[in-house]
Amino acid sequence: MKKFLLSGLLLSSSLFADGPAPKQNWSQVLIFLGLSVVFFYFLLFRPEQKRRKKMTEQRDQMQKGDRVTAMGIVGTIHKIGEKTVILSMVDGAKIEVLKGAISEVHPGTAPKEEATTEA
Repeated sequence: MKKFLLSGLLLSSSLFADGPAPKQNWSQVLIFLGLSVVFFYFLLFRPEQKRRKKMTEQRDQMQKGDRVTAMGIVGTIHKIGEKTVILSMVDGAKIEVLKGAISEVHPGTAPKEEATTEA
């Protein structure tokens, strides 16, 4: 244990030396920063850009009768406006939502209405 503490003190003695500070190699710092930027671009930014582009294309290709999910609300497109979409709910109610709030589009999968017979 004493050897470990003594060797630790001897090795760290250079940290407290009064001599000139070692020169920093700025090229290594710049290379590290550059690699970090490239890493974050391919890991975070590019996949997010692809996802946004795909979702924008889906929103632009929506048609009447498509089934969509907007903020957890599921409905069938009744009418498409410039910035909004009117959704028809299961019970016949209609709700207007922003196109940007639509998170999923299922083309042409409107539910078939079942005929109900009264007994």
